[in-house]
Amino acid sequence: MAPSRRDIQLTRITGHSLGSSGAENEEMEGVRLLDSYDDDEENAHFLSKIEGGGGSGDSGLKKIQVGVTGMTCAACSNAVEGALMSVSGVFKASVALLQNRADVVFDPKLIKEEDIKEAIEDAGFEAEILAEPVTAGTKTTLVGQFTIGGMTCAACVNSVEGILKDLPGVKRAVVALATSLGEVEYDPNLINKSDIVTAIEDAGFEGSLVQSNQQDKLLLRVDGVLNELDAQVLEGILTRLNGVRQFRVDGISGELDVVFDPEVVNSRTLVDDIEGEGYGKFKLRVMSPYERLTSKDTGEASTMFRRFICSLSLAIPLFCIQVICPYIAALNQVLVWRCGPFMMSDWFKWGLVSIIQFVIGKRFYVAAWRALRNGSTNMDVLVALGTSASYFYSVGALLYGAVTGFWSPTYFDASAMLITFVLLGKYLESLAKGKTSDAMKKLVQLTPATAVLLIEGKGGKFVGEREIDALLIQPGDSLKVVPGGKIPADGVVVWGSSYVNESMVTGESVPVSKEVGSPVIGGTINTHGALHIKATKVGSDAVLSQIISLVETAQMSKAPIQQFADYVASIFVPVVVTLALVTLVGWSIAGAVGGYPEEWIPENGTHFVFSLMFSISVVVIACPCALGLATPTAVMVATGVGATNGVLIKGGDALEKAHKLKYIIFDKTGTLTQGKATVTTAKVFSKMDRGEFLTLVASAEASSEHPLAKAIVDYARQFHSIDESAEEGKESQNSGWLLDTSDFSALPGKGIQCLVNNKMILVGNRKLMSENSITIPDHVDKFVGELEESARTGVIVAYNGELVGVMGIADPLKREAPIVVELLRRMGVRSIMVTGDNWRTARAVAKEVGIEDVRAEVMPAGKAEVVRSLQKDGSTVGMVGDGINDSPALAAADVGMAIGAGTDVAIEAADYVLMRNNLEDVIIAIDLSRKTLTRIRMNYVFAMAYNVVSIPIAAGVFFPLLRVQLPPWAAGACMALSSVSVVCSSLLLRRYKKPSLNTILEITKE
Repeated sequence: MAPSRRDIQLTRITGHSLGSSGAENEEMEGVRLLDSYDDDEENAHFLSKIEGGGGSGDSGLKKIQVGVTGMTCAACSNAVEGALMSVSGVFKASVALLQNRADVVFDPKLIKEEDIKEAIEDAGFEAEILAEPVTAGTKTTLVGQFTIGGMTCAACVNSVEGILKDLPGVKRAVVALATSLGEVEYDPNLINKSDIVTAIEDAGFEGSLVQSNQQDKLLLRVDGVLNELDAQVLEGILTRLNGVRQFRVDGISGELDVVFDPEVVNSRTLVDDIEGEGYGKFKLRVMSPYERLTSKDTGEASTMFRRFICSLSLAIPLFCIQVICPYIAALNQVLVWRCGPFMMSDWFKWGLVSIIQFVIGKRFYVAAWRALRNGSTNMDVLVALGTSASYFYSVGALLYGAVTGFWSPTYFDASAMLITFVLLGKYLESLAKGKTSDAMKKLVQLTPATAVLLIEGKGGKFVGEREIDALLIQPGDSLKVVPGGKIPADGVVVWGSSYVNESMVTGESVPVSKEVGSPVIGGTINTHGALHIKATKVGSDAVLSQIISLVETAQMSKAPIQQFADYVASIFVPVVVTLALVTLVGWSIAGAVGGYPEEWIPENGTHFVFSLMFSISVVVIACPCALGLATPTAVMVATGVGATNGVLIKGGDALEKAHKLKYIIFDKTGTLTQGKATVTTAKVFSKMDRGEFLTLVASAEASSEHPLAKAIVDYARQFHSIDESAEEGKESQNSGWLLDTSDFSALPGKGIQCLVNNKMILVGNRKLMSENSITIPDHVDKFVGELEESARTGVIVAYNGELVGVMGIADPLKREAPIVVELLRRMGVRSIMVTGDNWRTARAVAKEVGIEDVRAEVMPAGKAEVVRSLQKDGSTVGMVGDGINDSPALAAADVGMAIGAGTDVAIEAADYVLMRNNLEDVIIAIDLSRKTLTRIRMNYVFAMAYNVVSIPIAAGVFFPLLRVQLPPWAAGACMALSSVSVVCSSLLLRRYKKPSLNTILEITKE
């Protein structure tokens, strides 16, 4: 059944449904990456409908934007969001930490804008209603990922990129040969995805949209559509369902595309409704975009194999006619029998080769014409040119012999064998290229196909369970995970305890204990007890999806070294054609003037035919594909290998730069140290009671997310004998022994300040005390100095203008830190520690870890300045950090590494994301970079050496010495196998083993 598309005319929405607007029918597109503010993008469609008005009920909602100052971390943004959502009348609130902005949807009949402002200020932050809010639904650009079929070499990539970049509204276009994918950033107001697909197809390639960030589209596999009537029944069901905007039923493939309004119906309800309305006739399964990609890769290899088999089945009879039949008398008599102007052997050869040349080999002509029409050249041009020269010469020789009686030798077999070997090479190449994405496929396969949904009844008790498609899980769903089963989504354990194997995501081999309240990651394996989890992040929000997206983006990117191949590809074919013409003319002239003996010429041959065979061999032996595949295949394999080892690489640029690192800057807290600070000393220097002192300090630090603050609160809690299993949320803390605070402010690089009992309390370092005119007595200063010299941080506390006490906090080093620093030294990389801590503590920690270069008391912006100062002489500088205060330096560094998954901001700024909280991964990142660049260079050397050596051989440069002429079909075989060998060379990176601490000491500077 041919695919059909039906546009659904929606009826007016009443009651509590949202009003309609013109924006409703816009498909939202874009590729989601690790972005801490994507919630705004997710709700863009929803907010645009609120602003569009219309309808009734919720159509009276209003959206405003509020500027929020004072937020320093994710906890702050969560606090603001929680404060807003607690206000009666607020329908939705989304807070962006980096933008210092909150988008609030509320009912103006219930609350006023000033109430929202006061709610934020009551949470301890400053707020300002922005006068002209920007429509949340407005996206300046969208990003779509498209499959591009038919590309064979770097010249094709350059051609497609050039065409896409010339389209009006396209901001950026990146095309990857290894994955046959293109990523296009465009302005939806000027161009849409259909225009982009049309442009790709007009350029002579196959194009289709793979995925975008539109949250209102579902791709389903439908079982039960057996005929036209079944398709009509399914269309009737979809027409009646509320919220369905558009659909397409393909009865041949059994696929169903549904575009729906997520505010009217969610994906799971939509699937349930379709199956319910069909009374069980139709069974639906959600297809992921990656499933389409996998099937496309398999389909491409299958197509190439079929073409090769067809060509081979016709080439074998040709071979028999040419080589075997002359020795079989009966067959030879038939072949030499003259039928018309030609012998039967000539008719057979002509007919068989014509099928191979113009039916099976049609793809080469089509691709060559597309390339030439767009002003570019590629391998298909060379194949079409070489085979056409051989074929049409042979036809001309036959016709000339029929007219004149002079029968020159024909070379039909050269054309047929050439196409056969090229197709074999393409088939092997497609198989090899498919292997380069094995790591990505393994990541996709981590997600289980189904999940067990717990059905909640009255009173919050579970009354049953049902199996659902894992892609239909919604945030807030309660899910059951049996022992040995995979976690179906990111979430939090609400019942049970177990150990979970997270090695497939984080690279950490030791199972992690999970209890009530512990977070779990989708795709990991529950090894022991049963668990009940509540899903918190699904779809593109999930950790595994973000990892896949990150790896995809890296594989789409181009390493700077790829520019060399792009340049060579742009001039390769014209140079080869020129060399072929020079070969033809040179041998022809040499023959005409008697430059070589006549016995070199084949029987019944001419100087022209002799020269032509050399020329054809030059055309077909040259291979631009090997150069084009040298870098992207290696990058693709390396990024996949990195992901399986817990090292996420954001692009080829980062992969290339890491091997040139001269300096690596380490943050101290949480990077070199474990980030598990503990209070070792608490000394009071006033008449204040020790318990009162600890309560005062803990109350002030309870609003901070800094590791030192958490250590202080935990220490005070233990002192007051608070149950360690009690909830550690802010509300529970404030309702117990902690004092109420106000005007809290975190001062980066100094400490914190707030009001307790309407009196100012300062908790921080000497700089904070000095700025607030707090005098530090000599005996206190000496005590703090002793703490710092023993690698502990001295925290000074002042209350109501007087110093009241000091706390000593120790953060033990990671066990591998000294070894990693030594390994980096042996690899020729100099380690530097930059911290906001005081000089004494910094020097003590640096001495313990083995770092000689220390920069202390550095503000977050100062870390970036340190990076820039080291870059002045052209050195490549890396930065390893884990927090928001490291993000400026991570962004400024040539290679930024966020360790232990870090914060959202750190991940966004970094080039590498090290999933484990282990410094060994820094070594893995550099080692993998070096091995990958070595492999790329080897690929280039091989590809260049192949062409440099093979073209002179094909041109007959060594013929006078060796008397060996390379036939065109043999030249074609060499050309086909050259690209396969380059891909196989890149595949050797799959054997990469991360260096262990026992053997890595053998690594020396390159």
